Amino acid sequence: MSPRSAAALLLSCGLMLAATGPSPEASLVDTAGGNDWPGFGRTYGEQHYSPLTEINRDSVGKLGLVWSMDLEPGNSATGPIEVDGVLYFARFYSVVNAVDAKTGKLLWTYDPHAPEASGVRLRQGWGSRGVAWWNGKIYTATQDGRLIALDAKTGKPVWAMQTLDQGDPRFISGPPRVFDGKVIIGNAGADEAAIRGYVTAYDAETGKQLWRFWTVPGEPAKGFENAAMEMASKTWAGEWWKHGGGGTVWNSIAYDKDSDTVFIGTGNGSPWNRKVRSAGQGDNLFLCSIVALDAKTGQYKWHYQINPGESWDFNAAMDMHLADLTIDGRARKTLITAPKNGFLYVLDRTNGKLISAEPFVPVTWAKGIDRATGRPIENPGIRYESGVTTISPTPVGAHSWVPSAFSRQTGLVYIPAIELEATYDDRGITAANWKREGGMALNYAVGSSIAFPKGRENSASALVAWDPVRQKQVWRVPTPVHFNGGLLTTGGNLVFQGQMDDRFNAYDATNGKRLWSFDAKAPVIAPPISYRIDGRQYVTVITGNGTSGGFLGSALARYGIDYRTQARRVLTFAIGGTASLPPKERYVATAVEDPEYRADPAAAAHGEAIYNMRCVVCHGGGVAAAGVAPDLRGSPIILSAESFDQVVRDGALVPNGMPRYAELTDKDRAGLRQFFRASAQTLRQSTAAKPAR
Repeated sequence: MSPRSAAALLLSCGLMLAATGPSPEASLVDTAGGNDWPGFGRTYGEQHYSPLTEINRDSVGKLGLVWSMDLEPGNSATGPIEVDGVLYFARFYSVVNAVDAKTGKLLWTYDPHAPEASGVRLRQGWGSRGVAWWNGKIYTATQDGRLIALDAKTGKPVWAMQTLDQGDPRFISGPPRVFDGKVIIGNAGADEAAIRGYVTAYDAETGKQLWRFWTVPGEPAKGFENAAMEMASKTWAGEWWKHGGGGTVWNSIAYDKDSDTVFIGTGNGSPWNRKVRSAGQGDNLFLCSIVALDAKTGQYKWHYQINPGESWDFNAAMDMHLADLTIDGRARKTLITAPKNGFLYVLDRTNGKLISAEPFVPVTWAKGIDRATGRPIENPGIRYESGVTTISPTPVGAHSWVPSAFSRQTGLVYIPAIELEATYDDRGITAANWKREGGMALNYAVGSSIAFPKGRENSASALVAWDPVRQKQVWRVPTPVHFNGGLLTTGGNLVFQGQMDDRFNAYDATNGKRLWSFDAKAPVIAPPISYRIDGRQYVTVITGNGTSGGFLGSALARYGIDYRTQARRVLTFAIGGTASLPPKERYVATAVEDPEYRADPAAAAHGEAIYNMRCVVCHGGGVAAAGVAPDLRGSPIILSAESFDQVVRDGALVPNGMPRYAELTDKDRAGLRQFFRASAQTLRQSTAAKPAR
């Protein structure tokens, strides 16, 4: 009988006899020996840790590629899972693939056609970050809000539920989590629309909704869903509900089976500026918080707020690792998290009380965290509601969505850390004159302007090993550009991480020495996983850049990364692997020839303003993203007004992930096209001016 076949046989006498293999829950609570990786963080505790030891400090030098699989263009910064020798992952917009993990043979593909179903939601997200497994089913969530259960053997839908209300503008990019026969999913979109965050639990077998927890209160006159929302409402001011409030649960969720508790990490306020959102007053619960819920009912248990009155996009939606630690000679059940604000927090997960918090990157917004109150000790002037302020970290985060990891062997937390500063400026903005604009421009999400250093001179990133008991850095390895990849740590005393420079590396988990490196021929941002089949340990990672990695980076020029040419692949390694990859097609920015181009500075300026509001997050500053959307300076579509309108106005490339902007006027589209043509002209002139080699 397969290890993931029926958990028990129901006999006529009504007795339940254990099956030969572990139950669906076994590997998620780590009683299956680490053979499988069935969830985003492998286990309920989201540690991104594998206990397997065949690949270790002594043997990792013999690690080699076993097989690779090319993927189609689109987001591939996604976390795979593995069960019973089959890999499952969602590329692009939740297109789920099942692949034989030993051979790389494609078994099935399921395409939910999410771009076509997403409408305006397509403007806000960039694809799926992961899937989950439970009892013979694969769970995926889509940009348009569906939660879908697939038969793991065939890829056929078992059930599908729409988790969003009709006309609700939010979207889903995060992976579902499964626990105790329940699937829980949140959503995102508070930067774009006036929404309240929530999470919903569904029955894993039937899709029936079991409970929903809202993270911020709604309009008081309409009543509150529960006592927690009534309590939270006392921490808000003004007419906050007209702005939605925010607090979306777009990424991290963990589960403690012993206490039957779900932990959710909530996002930033909407808009960011508390002066606009809440009359400049109040803690605004449960923004930027860890919230503990009863897993059976969804009822509130406790919360810890990372940033009261959040105003900087310092959301708390990053990984939450559940770990049992000995602190001051006492066994503690802890929750460890390194959120955007730059501090690593250790909480008592039984009651939410702060144990300790210390910065793991340079932090200028606060002097520290008061252990008695749990509140940050903010530096003067850092709330930009009173003017201009430059702080670090930034909205990109000291730690972004790519996973950190906790090793049960070393007791260390490993963090893909980012060092970057940004300037906020809300001069001239009031609650009365602020309005939400369409698109993804930060200025409109913030309720202020926000600027990053030109050229990112003050940016850096690092792989940081941190002792959560002593709250001390153990070692630190600088990594390329401002963004680095997700992490895997193993019982072989290793840490695996990919980089924007195409390297996939293995480090000694105790001292940070690089022991092995593989040229992946493409950026590696996604989190790796490890599992065992027929006694052999494998490591799998998916290559290709994600929007987070390309938005601020200079990777296009430095590493030759482009949407059209970069390789997106599944790579699987084992000891003794001898496979190889073809040479990298290095991209060199080239402008399309445009003999009919005529300068029109006014039209180009108008188009640039629209571009910065609606297009820049995907296509990048200067129309040159680091591989997450096409470099439009080389696109022949900009040569033809008719072709351009078919894409932008009519949505001809919606199936490829390019949103439709039907609301843009003829003048707007002409200005956009002129801006792209002017950018191409600048590139042509720059290229022509370079001396021949």
